Amino acid sequence: MLSWKPDEDALTCAEMIRHLLESEFFYHQMLIGRGSKALANVSNPFETIEFTTVDNELRFAQPYRDQFLSYIKSISSSDLENIQIDRSDVGYVRTLGDMLMRIAYHESVHTGQLLDYMRTMRIDRPKIWD
Repeated sequence: MLSWKPDEDALTCAEMIRHLLESEFFYHQMLIGRGSKALANVSNPFETIEFTTVDNELRFAQPYRDQFLSYIKSISSSDLENIQIDRSDVGYVRTLGDMLMRIAYHESVHTGQLLDYMRTMRIDRPKIWD
């Protein structure tokens, strides 16, 4: 069912999973470099592999996720308010704290979409919400 999508304009399940994993990688790069300009010299490691299975995708992404979580753990409370992430190329500059909330929101929205896809396909869904 990885190639399923609700309509022609939507992402497939596989595309959405890839989008989330790539986004987390690129968000991390933006946070490290404090803005969009940091992406100018960053290559996309996900372009080098073809999506085969969810397990393979997650296994490939795990080292990048570990680096991102390590970064998160290194942030001080004052960093959340004092570090600015410049995304003026897309219309905003936010504090690191606001940017982290945006990342969580992005992941939550797509998680909800995937769960809706699974509901529509009438397949079992994980119980991830409280």
